Amino acid sequence: MDLKNLISFIHVAEQNSFTKAAQTLGYSQSTISFQIKQLETELNSQLFERINHTVALTEKGKEVLEYAHQISKLTQELEETIQTKKDVKGHIRLAMADSLCDSFLGDGFLDFRKKYPDISLKIIAAGTEEMFRLINHNEVDAILTLDNHIYNAEYIIVREEKVHTHFVASPACPLAHADTLSIRDLLTQPFILTEKGMSYRRLLDEKLSEYSLEIDPVLEIGSTGLICPLVEQGVGISFLPDYITAQEIASGNMVRLHVKDFEIHVWKQLLYHRNKWISPPIESVIQYCIDREFQSGSFI
Repeated sequence: MDLKNLISFIHVAEQNSFTKAAQTLGYSQSTISFQIKQLETELNSQLFERINHTVALTEKGKEVLEYAHQISKLTQELEETIQTKKDVKGHIRLAMADSLCDSFLGDGFLDFRKKYPDISLKIIAAGTEEMFRLINHNEVDAILTLDNHIYNAEYIIVREEKVHTHFVASPACPLAHADTLSIRDLLTQPFILTEKGMSYRRLLDEKLSEYSLEIDPVLEIGSTGLICPLVEQGVGISFLPDYITAQEIASGNMVRLHVKDFEIHVWKQLLYHRNKWISPPIESVIQYCIDREFQSGSFI
């Protein structure tokens, strides 16, 4: 059995498309079709149903996909095992919430680069739904989410941490020193928020909708590293996880606003697909994520 045929089969199954699989693998569509036909002939089974230009796995195809994933994983593991391991090298793809990028690429990243100069890293900032699409299609090696708690047997949770969130403002804000506030009090102020539909911003909008309210921010931007200085300057109020604003709160450059009956928690989770072989380069990046983004612990 040709391993290339199995790899092509996995890509067609995951993307539900011969055309997309061909683009991903750098083959022509006719080559992909020929490989799948070879595999079907060899297994004496139809693996896909092709109806009105749609592609879907047959029941037998679903069974074969499980075995194909196992074979692919073992093959990758074998290749990694027999290679000389003097140097850890490879290209690793990591998807994460936009607001986690600043902390991830802080001072510690220089030390990581010195330790692993032969690892190249591609970071994809994405919403949670897009992250899981990427990991399910093997387009990223791991994901770092900041959202509702996610548990699914398809994924291995490496680390997770509950994160508190608050509205924050400049000490000069008229609401800064109030003991308690209502959410309606806050809506009289300008807001600077992360992008709509993303992570804790989505949870904020969902919570507001329970009160039939919404916020029309004066600025929407993904980078919390840019939001914090603007809040300190008094440009507007924001809604951010506590770990992002802890330093500014401690220094007195920012204050948390205590809003009655309005509490939102999010979860920071580092995950990879259960069928993913964790190679030494991936392992190194995962450990760096743990060191940068979580309280303590080791992946090993």
